[in-house]
Amino acid sequence: MADKILFVDDEPAFLAAYQLMLPAHIESDTAVGGEQALAAIRENGPYAVVVSDMRMPGMNGVQFLARVRQDAPQTIRMMLTGCADINAAIDAVNEGNIFRFLAKPCTEDVLTKAITSGLIQYRLITAEKDVLENTLMGSIKLLTDVLAAISPEAFGKSTRVARCVRHLMDKFHIPSLWCLDAAAMLSQLGCIMLDPELIQAAYVDTHLSAENRLRFEAHPAVARDLLINVSRLEPVAWIVGQQLTREIPKNPPQVPEVPAAILTLGAKMLRVAVAFDNLRMKGVSTEEAVRRLQYRSEFDRDLVDALADIKPEESKMALRQIPISELTVGMILQQNIKNHAGVLVVAKGQEVTRPLLLRLEHFSFARLIDREIMALVPV
Repeated sequence: MADKILFVDDEPAFLAAYQLMLPAHIESDTAVGGEQALAAIRENGPYAVVVSDMRMPGMNGVQFLARVRQDAPQTIRMMLTGCADINAAIDAVNEGNIFRFLAKPCTEDVLTKAITSGLIQYRLITAEKDVLENTLMGSIKLLTDVLAAISPEAFGKSTRVARCVRHLMDKFHIPSLWCLDAAAMLSQLGCIMLDPELIQAAYVDTHLSAENRLRFEAHPAVARDLLINVSRLEPVAWIVGQQLTREIPKNPPQVPEVPAAILTLGAKMLRVAVAFDNLRMKGVSTEEAVRRLQYRSEFDRDLVDALADIKPEESKMALRQIPISELTVGMILQQNIKNHAGVLVVAKGQEVTRPLLLRLEHFSFARLIDREIMALVPV
């Protein structure tokens, strides 16, 4: 799809003139005022470049572009105004991170050159993002595979927590961001340092000694310290580190590719998802789990309420006893799988992945586990 431009002004005549100035091969839309423009970004975006007038009723250009920076951080933002106020220019640069500040009226040549430069900048940013995400997702998959191999109980919890986080993202119409999904999937990474018996006891809230409780509650910090050493995983590390805190810090770290508001929201979602799963694993119903969390002041009430209609995976699947040789990716295990010595190999509730499937086939071939298991099968 071709890169698009969005012009925003409170005067339709100016909007029509801007479109006429652009070469025919550049696709553009217009919006009268900031509110209409934000709706256009939500419904018709993404836009490569947004060019906004400064003086508009209701929401001025600085306020509008600051919102664009938050909602669509990769979009290149430009200000076009007839106001020669230096303070307005400073506010625009500081709050909206403006790429160009153009004087109004603007000639066709100046506008075209600015738009061309903005498109080049946008393509550089998106190309870097694609490479970054593809590389990082490979690293994240490697880490989750390691977690699944070393601590199947922790990986199972990570999978369930990730489902909750994705549900919240859908409910609040948050674009799919790799860092939020990665934080959920890596939330239990620090558990690789703990004994399997301690992990199992902590997850079902078995009475723990004060020493073991402290050891378990340190796992988010362990994961944070592991992840912080991987370039570009800093936002993931920060979110993971907040999952057991009572209060999210008001000033998250400054990360160019992830707005502070998204970091804070991601941390709140992960914290609620972990607490919700803790209750569900004790056998508490979804309705009762939501009710209990509603009375806990450390959780965002809107996020808790949004979990009320989360659909269990069971609603889309049928319970079957199935030979391990017939397992496929996407099925969900409905029993703890232990070897004949009683050691947990894979925890109940874990979704079957390719590495897990290979591992189970290996154990089955060596006759170390039963040949048939209970699993949820897609219907």
